[in-house]
Amino acid sequence: MAEQYSSFASGSTRWFLQRVTAAFLVVTLAFHFFLLHFYNHAPEITFQLSASHYDVPAYAVTMVLFLGAATFHGVNGVYNALVNQGVTGTPKRVAKWVLAVAGVLLFVQGIRVTLALMGGA
Repeated sequence: MAEQYSSFASGSTRWFLQRVTAAFLVVTLAFHFFLLHFYNHAPEITFQLSASHYDVPAYAVTMVLFLGAATFHGVNGVYNALVNQGVTGTPKRVAKWVLAVAGVLLFVQGIRVTLALMGGA
């Protein structure tokens, strides 16, 4: 039987953070779906209602943490999927930097949206 290769070294920091962010995303996604689909129904959601949630500092902090966790989890997952498919050398370095820049830009845009919802932009 062929040995299965994984770019995640069990016990490494990236391996650990991938699992921590996954657990955090499960909890915050459950909160999001409860808020959007059970407490409020999606057709009733307006910009003002979304913005009013950001009046609660804990909500704003949770959403920024959610943004950071989702960004890291997604970028790290895509990078490791590419490595697991055998991408090496220059293409691997290019992928790493393209994903890093895309992750930073995504996070910055998410912060801009958060500030707009908080009335600061």
